[in-house]
Amino acid sequence: MTTRTVTRIIPAQATSDGAGVKLKRSLGQSNAARHDPFLMLDEFFSDQPADYLAGFPSHPHRGFETVTYMLEGHMLHEDHLGNKGHLRDGGVQWMTAGRGVIHSEMPQQEAGRMRGFQLWINLPAAEKMRPASYQDISAESIPRLKLSEHSEAILIAGRSNINGAAAIGYINGSDGRPLSTDPVYIDLRLAAGEGAEIKLPKDHNALVYVYEGDALIADTQIANNSSALLSLGERLTLTSPAGAKLLILAAKPIDEPIVQYGPFVMNTNEEIEQALVDYRDGVLTSA
Repeated sequence: MTTRTVTRIIPAQATSDGAGVKLKRSLGQSNAARHDPFLMLDEFFSDQPADYLAGFPSHPHRGFETVTYMLEGHMLHEDHLGNKGHLRDGGVQWMTAGRGVIHSEMPQQEAGRMRGFQLWINLPAAEKMRPASYQDISAESIPRLKLSEHSEAILIAGRSNINGAAAIGYINGSDGRPLSTDPVYIDLRLAAGEGAEIKLPKDHNALVYVYEGDALIADTQIANNSSALLSLGERLTLTSPAGAKLLILAAKPIDEPIVQYGPFVMNTNEEIEQALVDYRDGVLTSA
């Protein structure tokens, strides 16, 4: 059985987005910092309201999916389709922008901690103009796999195997909402001195993002706020001498050209130009 190893480490860089929300970006900080089909991974984490209160006012997307995972805090999503949803502690919003979505994500708290992640997953050319869809997933709905007294895995999406136990996420490709990239999304929380062996689909690109502590993959140490891109293989072995919290992400690569202009991700310059025209003319989201 082939064991995955680290091929590249991408430390997250401080930046801001939306109306000035402070965050750390690993994937997506440049065109070269991607891992097909993953386009961007942001972590937002602050106890200071000034860092997040301005939120993400109304803005468009086309051609990919966004996955927002809230560890702590409260955000309100609204979009042009009339959807409205509250994202709270431990919850996930999975949005397929497809042909087009115009939405906002605004904090619903004036104080306290806001912490979470936003992941962008590309769509293949054949699906970039599919109708938009969106789903709110409450923390209570997301399966959890107990690994030991103090270690667990939160199973957001996909099918895998952790320490010999089947790990089936809330979105698993058989719930009437199949995703062609077949993504795996796991929040793994390891106590000090513990580890995990994770079996992932061997043809999936995969990465690990450490958001607390540090972890070892083979002999490579992955520091806090860093993404580790992995080689192909069937097995990922992680250990954490001092304890760690990390995201494990895997999905089928699309292997198509990527042309990105801000919130639009297409395959050609002409398609980007058309997205800009559609947005200007108010038909970005029209069938």
